[in-house]
Amino acid sequence: MSLFSPFFSSIGVPAVKELKKNNIPEHVAIIMDGNGRWAAKRNLPRSAGHRAGVEALRDIITTSIELGIKFLTVYSFSSENWKRPEDEVSFLMDLFLKSLREELESLDKNGVRVRLIGERKEIPSEILKAFKNAETKTQDNDKLYFNIAFNYGSRQEIIDAIKRICKSASRNDIELKQLNEKNFSDYLFTRGCPDPDFLIRTSGEYRVSNFLLWQIAYSEFYFVKTLWPDFKRKDFLRAIYYYQQRNRRFGRL
Repeated sequence: MSLFSPFFSSIGVPAVKELKKNNIPEHVAIIMDGNGRWAAKRNLPRSAGHRAGVEALRDIITTSIELGIKFLTVYSFSSENWKRPEDEVSFLMDLFLKSLREELESLDKNGVRVRLIGERKEIPSEILKAFKNAETKTQDNDKLYFNIAFNYGSRQEIIDAIKRICKSASRNDIELKQLNEKNFSDYLFTRGCPDPDFLIRTSGEYRVSNFLLWQIAYSEFYFVKTLWPDFKRKDFLRAIYYYQQRNRRFGRL
């Protein structure tokens, strides 16, 4: 049950046909949180929670395509996550590599275009190679643009964008007086993508954790207590229903 939508427990799960087709968010961003707690509640190793999290993501990708969502961005591995225990990080790297390889054919077949957003320099070479292969194989797909935020941190993204702008200005590729919100966005990892309409965070935490800080300036937020591995199609439909109840003013009255 969401902090902002306590009535959901009484309305049940909306069917896809009950959602307004003309008010589906174009871009949904998700902070997939709670894998470790899901496993702990079941006296399972954290690795079991991460595996279950992959299953949940598969369900959300399928539902996104069904709903006609065009962009899906998920927070997969933050730049701060390297500080986790070494064995957990090692397991996550293996899981990412295995999942990319196993899911690629299905993603491609269903018209999903994969894109890595994040700092690539620190990503292990084998995983980076798998990401590049996925990007190349799916580059002509346009049913769903699937952004995977891996080794991602928004503050560093913004700092790096400023550095690139300074370099461009030194080469006279851009005049600083012409810099605005639109062309600043062209220097971010998400260049070419519209800003998220809707941000979802699972597990009952109420923070954005250095995720898309520039891009979510006008996003609608949805915080839900459900742990990520338990966040299924029905939960996603509830979230979209909530989004459709919002009046997006963008600063207007």
